[in-house]
Amino acid sequence: MGRGRESAISDADFTFISPAVKYLLFLFNFIFWVSNQTIKGKLFTALACLAVDPAVMLMVVGIFMFIVTFCGCVGSLRENLCLLQTFCISLTVIFILQLIAGILGFIFSDKGRGKVTEMINKSIVHYRDDIDLQNLIDFGQKEFRCCGGEAFTDWSQNIYFNCSDKNPSRERCSVPFSCCIMTKDMQIFNTMCGQGMQELTYIRAGEHIYTDGCIDKLANWIHSNLFIIGGIALGLAIPQLVGMLLSQILINQIKDQIELQNYNARHRSDPWS
Repeated sequence: MGRGRESAISDADFTFISPAVKYLLFLFNFIFWVSNQTIKGKLFTALACLAVDPAVMLMVVGIFMFIVTFCGCVGSLRENLCLLQTFCISLTVIFILQLIAGILGFIFSDKGRGKVTEMINKSIVHYRDDIDLQNLIDFGQKEFRCCGGEAFTDWSQNIYFNCSDKNPSRERCSVPFSCCIMTKDMQIFNTMCGQGMQELTYIRAGEHIYTDGCIDKLANWIHSNLFIIGGIALGLAIPQLVGMLLSQILINQIKDQIELQNYNARHRSDPWS
C-alpha cells in the first residue's frame, strides 16, 4: 500500500510543462509589449504600401500588437491552449506577410518610388493627427536632412501649413521645425524657425531649412545600406521565430500534461490496472 501511495503522489506531482519555457515565453512577450511603440513605427513603414491613411494604420497595428502580446503573456502564465495557439498563429501570419512583402518589394522595386511618394504625401496630410506619426516624420526629416516629399513646398498639403489666404492657422506657409538646419554651435534652438518658409524662394529658404525632398534621400539611403536593411530584417525575424518555437513547445507540453491527467483520472478508480 505504501509503495502504491508513493507512486500515486509521484504521478500527481509529475508535469510535462517546463517552468523555464513557460516564463521565458512570458518574458519574451513582456519585452515584445514594451517595445510595441518602436515596432509600431517599423510596421507603419513596412505596411505603408496599403491604401490606408497612416494614422489609421498606426492605430490598427497598435491594437493588433497589444492583442498578440496579451495572448502570449496570459496564455503562458495561465497555460491556456487557446490563447497560446492564437499567439503562435498570429506570429506565423506576421512572419509570412513580412516574407511576402520582401519578395514583392524585390520583384516590383521599380514601383517602389510611387508607393513611397504616396506614403509620404499621406503622412504630410495627417502630420498633426497622430503623435507617433509626427515623431516619425520629424525623425526622418532630421536624420536625412530633408523636407517634404519632393520639395519643402509639399507641406502646403497639410491644412495647418497650407499657403491659402483662407488658412487662419499661425503656421500658414510654414514647415515643421524638423526641416530647419541645425548647427553644432547653436545654443538655443528656435522651434518657430520654419515660419513662413514656403513664401521664400528656393535659394533663400535654403539658408534656413533643408529644401530637398525626402524621397530621393530615402531612395539613396536604401541603395547604400541594403546589407544593413537585410540585417535588420533578419534581426526582426529571429525573435518572431523564437516566439513561435517557444509557444509551440509549451503547447505540446500542455497537451501532454492534459493527456497524463486524463490517463490518471481513468485509472484512479482501478489501482490494479
